[in-house]
Amino acid sequence: MELKDKIPPHNNDAEMATLGALLLDSDALGIVLRYLRADDFYKLAHQKIFTAIVGLFEEGRGVDLLTLSDELRSNGTLESAGGTAYVSALTSVVPTSANVEYYAKIVQENSIRRLLLKIAGEMIASAHDESLDGRAVIEEAEKKVFAVTDSQQRGQYRIARDIVPDAISAIEQLYHRKESYTGIPSGFTELDNMTSGFQKSEFIVIGARPSVGKTALALTMAANIAIKNKIPVGFFTLEMSEMALMNRLIASESRINSKNLRSGMLKPSDFHNLTEAAGRIYEAPLYIDDTPNMKLLDLRAQARRMLSKESVKILFIDYIGLIEPESKNNVPRHEQVAEISRSLKSLAREMEIPIVCLSQVGRQSEGKAPSLADLRESGSIEQDADVVMFLHRERESSQNDNQSRAAVNISTDLIIAKQRNGPIGIVPIVFIPKYTRFENLSRDSS
Repeated sequence: MELKDKIPPHNNDAEMATLGALLLDSDALGIVLRYLRADDFYKLAHQKIFTAIVGLFEEGRGVDLLTLSDELRSNGTLESAGGTAYVSALTSVVPTSANVEYYAKIVQENSIRRLLLKIAGEMIASAHDESLDGRAVIEEAEKKVFAVTDSQQRGQYRIARDIVPDAISAIEQLYHRKESYTGIPSGFTELDNMTSGFQKSEFIVIGARPSVGKTALALTMAANIAIKNKIPVGFFTLEMSEMALMNRLIASESRINSKNLRSGMLKPSDFHNLTEAAGRIYEAPLYIDDTPNMKLLDLRAQARRMLSKESVKILFIDYIGLIEPESKNNVPRHEQVAEISRSLKSLAREMEIPIVCLSQVGRQSEGKAPSLADLRESGSIEQDADVVMFLHRERESSQNDNQSRAAVNISTDLIIAKQRNGPIGIVPIVFIPKYTRFENLSRDSS
């Protein structure tokens, strides 16, 4: 039999049993609505009967054979729902409503399979449409597949006494772990104390002028998370190659002068530190994509793959200004950046992980502490972001007294300018140029 001739997945007995259980006990509707909506039923008559039952429930009227038949009759759908005889027969399918959740799950399972077949058909049609961009077809298909899961997860209420034990258990776990962070810790103590770590579904922006250390800060955070805490991290580096990024990471982890590492001017004693650092990085769940000028659709698709295949818990993007939007022709740059910002925010919510994105700030911030108004190219970034941080330090000539930049550690302010769910303020950290890394100011970073 050809695939097109096959009957879509459905279970007529389970559909009838679900409706029959609702006629026996209308209170069971609260259970069924956690799994089903009218269009989850395959048979049109069952869709109409279920819609009528929900309508009676919403009006506060009791649900039984008489009220249901009257409701269907008044809607003009009684005959298309099978007539009075068919509706009456539903109650004889099941003796009790006790197993209604089991029946509803069977109906839901078949509904999911039909929806997947529909998406597959749409994908085939789109793939044959040469006017559509191939990557756009993939993006749309991924969105639809992910939406299937979301659409089947209905909310449900819980009484407070059922939640209290879970809350107490979570508090006890935090106590025994001696950690106060509900999110993913960045490794910068004062920052994590203010944010409780990077939280799920948050869009976090780190802004600074060029050469202040945005990439170094993001890489230090990623290393703290992936290497020290063994939490899977995705890192999109749109500005430098994976080799350049890895050399930075090796220098940072081995505490070998990055200049010596690039030139190969190493001492025999350096190789022990180099080998140990390489081993730690080798074992780390750090996933790097160095595609230059990556398109927004490609980035979203790759992020979803990292989530599904590698279970990444956080993403870093370096940086937002290098992401290519899809709608580029004759669209002002600020609108392009707004599209990218909104898309990354929605991606964080869809994937339920934090996304940390680097951003340039405008030239007007030169010589002063940056503010939200200095975010480059679009005010949408400020609006979409849950957390906005800026890197700022005094001019090198005044701070370092004209010494070589690579010879001293540089005190830097990490300014939390916006935090939707927490305090704002300044976190003092230190930049170590010879290792291209940041550390807590209190640590011995000599």
